[in-house]
Amino acid sequence: MVAIIDYGVGNLFSLCSSLKMIGAESIVTSDKEVIKKADKIILPGVGAFGDAAEKLSKTGLDKVIIDEANKGKDIMGICLGMQLLFQKSYEYGEHNGLGLLKGEIVPMEGSLPADLKIPHIGWNKLIFKKKSHLLSYINEGDCVYFVHSFYAENCQESLVATSEYGKELTAMVQKDNIMGCQFHPEKSGNVGLSILKAFCEGRK
Repeated sequence: MVAIIDYGVGNLFSLCSSLKMIGAESIVTSDKEVIKKADKIILPGVGAFGDAAEKLSKTGLDKVIIDEANKGKDIMGICLGMQLLFQKSYEYGEHNGLGLLKGEIVPMEGSLPADLKIPHIGWNKLIFKKKSHLLSYINEGDCVYFVHSFYAENCQESLVATSEYGKELTAMVQKDNIMGCQFHPEKSGNVGLSILKAFCEGRK
């Protein structure tokens, strides 16, 4: 069972549908006991980092995620959910993340060529950086769908894949049982389904 954490941030229907398509059982929940009993956890999210971090803190779900991560449970963050796994974000101020991965979230503005549109919206190729079971069913150069204005930096320890958009931007991360996709696998066709399948099957 995969617990998809519902903390009022993001459209979770397409993620549930994607997991159903690959035969994975999932539940959308904010119930701490259900999350603790789940085999795996997905932390989704769209919107502002500060608001999302505050929602997790107010509900106590941040502590549950950290506790389960420390027990070795597989956790995947998607889009904003991935960013929340890091130590800190500089999105409209300075905000603390869950601290499960080393690195920080920084704005694209000022670091990309001026002619590129922000947010970065669209399909881009993955550039593999190191081995991960999440890559088991896909190939380097496969395209996935992004929507973001901020990205993870100084995260070499967990960097699995990047994508080129004016510069190489962090696309996928993994350190042991903590994983993340900056893009939306649930909106990335068969490539995204293959990544979710690998996550659900677990580390080899």
